[in-house]
Amino acid sequence: MASWNSIPLEITYEVLGWFAFVSWSISFYPQVILNFRRKSVVGLNFDFVLLNLTKHSTYLIYNASLYFSSAVQKQYFEKYGFDQMIPVAANDVAFSIHAVLLTAITLFQIVIYDRGTQIVSKISLTIVTVVWIFAAICFFIGLSSHSWLWLISIFNSIQVFMTAIKYIPQAIMNFLRKSTDGFSIGNILLDFLGGLANYAQMAVQSIDQNSWVNFYGNIGKTLLSLISIFFDLLFMLQHYVLYPGKTPVVSQKADEERREALIAPPDRSQSEGV
Repeated sequence: MASWNSIPLEITYEVLGWFAFVSWSISFYPQVILNFRRKSVVGLNFDFVLLNLTKHSTYLIYNASLYFSSAVQKQYFEKYGFDQMIPVAANDVAFSIHAVLLTAITLFQIVIYDRGTQIVSKISLTIVTVVWIFAAICFFIGLSSHSWLWLISIFNSIQVFMTAIKYIPQAIMNFLRKSTDGFSIGNILLDFLGGLANYAQMAVQSIDQNSWVNFYGNIGKTLLSLISIFFDLLFMLQHYVLYPGKTPVVSQKADEERREALIAPPDRSQSEGV
């Protein structure tokens, strides 16, 4: 297993890694706190949360396996070279554990708080079901052949796929409502900072090792950062530029209907009956 060539770069790597961990970890709290204060989850897309839970669960399996399992590490070195470093750090494992816990709490809030008319779509339920069935099939295949690296790579691919699609329902919902009300921008800003730090951390390791295997040897982590940064920028555009401080279209219509009901004269037949 390779070691660091530069102490300053190693320190920088650790600092960036834990900065990403702190940013990403804290990013879950603004939404949880917002839901708690409002006692409502209206505006938060339920598909986003469900897909996010599957994404972080599979990412935890990948990170924990590659970081703790000597058998998985052995197969990684055999494939990419024994002079390479494991592309998963302690902060990656810590983040995954924390992410699964906080996403589960958010899902629990969806169950207990006011949901309005929002529901989880059948499409998302189908996707999650198919993903876990596929993962179970791959598990038994990997178990019989002892292809541990291949197996966790499947989980890594799943988390990349889930990352690519999980933001879409929330982005569409914001567009249809012409508002980001109920969806915490604090979550997005911290997620953006974490993505940048995560990408910089990988670059520092590659510079020290004079090798870019770190990027394509852990393509999931690379794509995770790039996809997250792209959607974070999109949400910031929606919140600060396209729909700044706007009341949801649905709420505006409901308010208008209530005002009309108050202003409208009483029913004529009822008046005559009285």
